[in-house]
Amino acid sequence: MNPRRFDLIAFDWDGTLFDSTAIIARCIQAAVRDVGGKEPTFEAASYVIGMGLMQALAHAAPDVPPARYPELGDRYRHHYFAIQHEISLFDGVLPLLDELKSRGFLLAVATGKSRRGLDEALRTSTLAGIFDASRTADQTAGKPDPLMLNELMAEFGVPVQRTL
Repeated sequence: MNPRRFDLIAFDWDGTLFDSTAIIARCIQAAVRDVGGKEPTFEAASYVIGMGLMQALAHAAPDVPPARYPELGDRYRHHYFAIQHEISLFDGVLPLLDELKSRGFLLAVATGKSRRGLDEALRTSTLAGIFDASRTADQTAGKPDPLMLNELMAEFGVPVQRTL
């Protein structure tokens, strides 16, 4: 039997565990329309998934003035929370996570979602209790900054070479 290479496995949320890309992109487009910005293409709205919300919205809606970002964020959340129940796990995710957990891996989430958004998603999904830790973009530096992963590794004392 080969020795295990990793101890900690950190997952992104949207587009990795959950098939949420289309819904997030549509919500970004709707939010930009709501505040009078030029609607981004589906590709531009999809490209920003994984970033912190404000960074993502600023990138997807460069014509919206920064003073309107709080309103833009509110409109995104309005649209997203209205349809988040439509998001589902990719096929095979739950059995995979159950298998990894049973084999003793530490499991974590590192996401551009907000803490509120992740907690709500965990409460309403079949994943409650599976993850040992998580970091969100409003708790620490958002991706692509590696800080959230560094914090997770430090929390468990797992070196980078043993983290996937």
